[in-house]
Amino acid sequence: MDYEELGFKCGIEIHQQLNTEEKLFCNCPVELEDEAADANVERYLRAVAGESGEKDEAAEQAARRSQKFVYNYYRRNNCLVEIDEEPPHSMDKEALETALTFARMVDANIPAEIQVMRKMVVDGSNTSGFQRTAMVGLDGKLETDSGKVTIDDIELEEESAGVHERTQEKAVYDLNRLGVPLVEVGTDASIKNPEHAREVAEEIGMLLRSTGKARRGLGTIRQDVNVSIDGGSRVEIKGFQDVENIDKLIELEVKRQKNLIELGENIEKEEIVGDNVTHHFEETDNHIVSTVLENDGAVYALK
Repeated sequence: MDYEELGFKCGIEIHQQLNTEEKLFCNCPVELEDEAADANVERYLRAVAGESGEKDEAAEQAARRSQKFVYNYYRRNNCLVEIDEEPPHSMDKEALETALTFARMVDANIPAEIQVMRKMVVDGSNTSGFQRTAMVGLDGKLETDSGKVTIDDIELEEESAGVHERTQEKAVYDLNRLGVPLVEVGTDASIKNPEHAREVAEEIGMLLRSTGKARRGLGTIRQDVNVSIDGGSRVEIKGFQDVENIDKLIELEVKRQKNLIELGENIEKEEIVGDNVTHHFEETDNHIVSTVLENDGAVYALK
């Protein structure tokens, strides 16, 4: 495929856990516990007004579900910070220095003052309802054989709690992963093709490992891949872990979008009329389909 002709655009975000002595905002060790939990903490999400005086719509929607969040607590590597019963401690200096080291490697602009911000979390993966994150670098540069790629941003943030079980009524999380330092590296959309994306991901991974503080093993590094072509939509594929097959993943997504565009063009050209099968989806649990139907949309079947 001629990716330039297709109007291919791609950017990736890499999330790398750090192997520091302590978690990002407390003194607990980053070792992950395999034994049975010592206790469980139960919480429900409640939407409250922020500084603007307004409640976040996503938080209100999540609160209406009244889903119970259960957190497995381990005495050896959890404390009151993880269960949001104690204010966060100062940012771990080892983690901060590691993130700044990577920022220097890619010649990023480091802010004169690093401030901790909050990203709202409504799925229960953080007991506080938000994730703490700090911008440590902007506008870095990564040289590859296929050309230069801009590193838009580098952030140091706390890892979320690992999901253990999820149903409509409740979600169970392990607190041992919550608070592990995590470096997030985001590129711009200048990646030229799937092979270039793999090269970029491998290069960033190599630089992160060269700090000597990158955790190794399944689940310690993951990629979010953003892909689009002309006439298609930007699609984000989250949590991909196999960097050796990231080019295949992107290639398949491009083919999927290309086929959908061609299908739409053929339908318009041939004036194909499908059968209205909306009544078969009136009680669907699929969020996307139900949202379409709530907005007076319809479902058609094509042969």
